Amino acid sequence: MDGNSRGRADEIDPADQWVLNRRTGNYELRLNHSGTESSDPSRARDRSGSRRESSSRRGEVPAQRSRRQTGRGQQPPPGSPGRRPVPSRRKKALLWTGGVTAFVLVAGSTGAYALYQKFDGNLDTVDVGDAGSKSVAADGPLDILVIGTDRRTGEGNEGYGDKGSSGHADTNILFHVSADRTNATAMSIPRDLITDIPDCTTKQADGSGKVVPGTRNVRFNVSLGQEGRDPGCTMRTVKKITGLSVDHFMMVDFNAVKTLSTAVGGVKVCLDKAVKDPDSHLDLPAGESTVEGEDALAFVRTRHSFGNQSDLDRIKVQQQFIGSMIRQMKSDDTLTDPGKLFELADAATKALTVDSGIGSIKKLTSLAQELGRIDTKNITFVTLPVKDNPAEPTPVTVVVEPQKAAQLFAMMRSDTSLTEVKKKEKAAESKQQAVLEGSRAAAAGIRVDVLNGGDITGAAGATVEWLRSEHGVTRSTNKANAPAKIDTTTLAYTPGQADQARALADIMGLPATALKQGASDAEGLQAMVLTLGADFEGAGVPVTGPAKAPEDIQRADADKAVCAK
Repeated sequence: MDGNSRGRADEIDPADQWVLNRRTGNYELRLNHSGTESSDPSRARDRSGSRRESSSRRGEVPAQRSRRQTGRGQQPPPGSPGRRPVPSRRKKALLWTGGVTAFVLVAGSTGAYALYQKFDGNLDTVDVGDAGSKSVAADGPLDILVIGTDRRTGEGNEGYGDKGSSGHADTNILFHVSADRTNATAMSIPRDLITDIPDCTTKQADGSGKVVPGTRNVRFNVSLGQEGRDPGCTMRTVKKITGLSVDHFMMVDFNAVKTLSTAVGGVKVCLDKAVKDPDSHLDLPAGESTVEGEDALAFVRTRHSFGNQSDLDRIKVQQQFIGSMIRQMKSDDTLTDPGKLFELADAATKALTVDSGIGSIKKLTSLAQELGRIDTKNITFVTLPVKDNPAEPTPVTVVVEPQKAAQLFAMMRSDTSLTEVKKKEKAAESKQQAVLEGSRAAAAGIRVDVLNGGDITGAAGATVEWLRSEHGVTRSTNKANAPAKIDTTTLAYTPGQADQARALADIMGLPATALKQGASDAEGLQAMVLTLGADFEGAGVPVTGPAKAPEDIQRADADKAVCAK
């Protein structure tokens, strides 16, 4: 399409964008619809919309025709000058993100082939204030909350969700990405979890802030939409439950499942037995099937066909579906098909609502590059450990199972992988870990001021008492509350106090990342500063999480296909 016959971007068939580079003799993908896509007048379209070829070009291999004519992904024969180039390994890293969910995955695919103006216009953003991070991905672990809302949008969704509702937090996955980007844990949070929702400030249309009061002992799903709550309220609720600060959110509705599953060419699912559900209209045989559109939505929405027909069993099915979609999106069938990539990127960006910290294609591409190093085999799906609500005679809701959940949260906060990851330790990580290597001071030689930057009242005083009575750290001092609350416990010290820092880290169970060495040495009898964060659970409880997750929590690996039962 040249500048004289430019159409709207959404009328362009991306399969027509492979144009001949006369200098190299190869066809190249051009997705810049600014009118400079091809300056060759012999490739202009006539008024009827058909492509005209000059007599000098008739002997050459024609550009890729639309999929209606040639079939998706068809290529010129090997060895011909028009054969499509296979993306390089580096380019593939930009094409898929390794998997927050299928939605983040597609955001990554736009990195190589983005029509920035078009896709930017597709995105909806919400300013969640200090509930999220202003940077795309700072150093350290990264936490992204994926929210599936039951709000009705699009045609054919009248049978789903509550009519007239602004939507609930119906499906929720906290995606924790390790600091070294080698692994990720995707933790599903049941919508029927009884919890407390904190106060949250929401941004109004005129730019002002409105505080929505918190509430106690309610379902998790009302943290969104109800009483004017925005996704920032859901992010704050997740932090209250887990102790993890959520950096970003991505929200989709019912339509996203339909459009994304169709754009990718269908998602493979497996059933242990045939299902015919009159409520969701899911009708599938036993064994493997490929679902898209309405069938895909029915698959992830049905709750009467699997297990004991609970929301927890539906979560397992949703995890299976997302894992399968991730595998499909990173397959060569998807990565080497520009038409399919375009459709995915277009469908994903139209479906997504994100926070302003990642509210552009440029920012999403940057996020995708951060996530692109994760191997699918190192992505583990888990469900927040829960138990039946003891306050209900016939339980229909659940509450957190305190012991197992505390272990899982501690693992995530200390960035411990749920998979066996073979790591090549980077120089910076090696240097950080080295701070724990060396001599240790005697307990009586440790000088430390303790401040409380967490949520437990009196934590600093209790810790000082425990250090003195249980470990002989008699030169520890209670400095009461810190100037501000912090998420993770830190120990600030000077180079000359390194032996004291190592000794206190052993006593407190501090990870290497908690130790913050200053540039200059201490003057006189200056004390180290231990600031207890939200990850601190009490005197005598190690700040680092356990090495392994509880054995009997529900979990699944993203690279393995399983059959729903």
